[in-house]
Amino acid sequence: MARGHQMKALALLPAFALVGLTVACGAGGSGAGDAGSSNSSSAAAAGGSSDIPAVAKDAKLAAMVPASVTSDGKILVGQDQSYPPNEFQDESGKVTGFDVDLGTAIGQKLGLKMEFQNSAFDGIIPGIQAGKYELAMSSFSINPERLQTVDMVSYYKAGTALAALEGNPDGLNLDDLCGKKMGVQKGTTQVEDLQTRSDACTKAGKPAIDVTQLQAQTDVNLALTAKRVQGELADSPVIDYAVKQTGGRLDVVGAPYDTAPYGIVLKKDSGDYSKAVQQAVQALIDDGTYKKILDKWGLSGAGTVTTSEINPAS
Repeated sequence: MARGHQMKALALLPAFALVGLTVACGAGGSGAGDAGSSNSSSAAAAGGSSDIPAVAKDAKLAAMVPASVTSDGKILVGQDQSYPPNEFQDESGKVTGFDVDLGTAIGQKLGLKMEFQNSAFDGIIPGIQAGKYELAMSSFSINPERLQTVDMVSYYKAGTALAALEGNPDGLNLDDLCGKKMGVQKGTTQVEDLQTRSDACTKAGKPAIDVTQLQAQTDVNLALTAKRVQGELADSPVIDYAVKQTGGRLDVVGAPYDTAPYGIVLKKDSGDYSKAVQQAVQALIDDGTYKKILDKWGLSGAGTVTTSEINPAS
């Protein structure tokens, strides 16, 4: 999911536990958006998960983080907290998820607290560029467009998946969505995907795809369960989680496609800071903490990586 940075704590409605669980973050726009949107709100801090043991500080890696970041003892993290199981707020308002647990462990390795600040997805990268955030971890897919403006440290892989209502009553097919009503989160790679598919429809003399873009993935899920749209595209782990949490009210249609790595976002040419983050991720992979976090969120499998890399390579 590619988002922007404005701080707004998205209150979790009771329905969220059922239908708000498909927010797609790894998707791909440039991340350029209005960082002053109505989605701005307060920051949320997260402690280490009780079932994920704390990791020890690595003094060598900690020394690589610039003083401008370490001076207040914390890293300000831009995040769109509407994308379970990767990043979301539980019923008590506490931020949680795969990215939160892994981000917290990275902070521990660097001897710093991670302060997760809720934002509109399409404002996060502009926030990184403006120095509002010191790191972003919000299911951002690594792609050439983003690498023109930021550095990204890889840590997971995800594809795009199609979700429909149980039984796929509208007969959705990835090969032909022409004329269908589709929901998608703003600023994600899935927006571009649907536009490309829609252009192909019209060139073939078929009706365009009717695309509804919504600010939060939770809103996209609600639109689908309320039958305002017939299907949605989002990151594969997000769709899988939604299906599980809705007790089968949604179905996955077809297989995931366009698999790409997720990346932790840092300001361009961050030097040793990027290296410290990458080496912290690699240390967590090597010591088994990474796998424990993946197992907790049901994400072990095809998305697991064994090597973390800085993109673009220096």
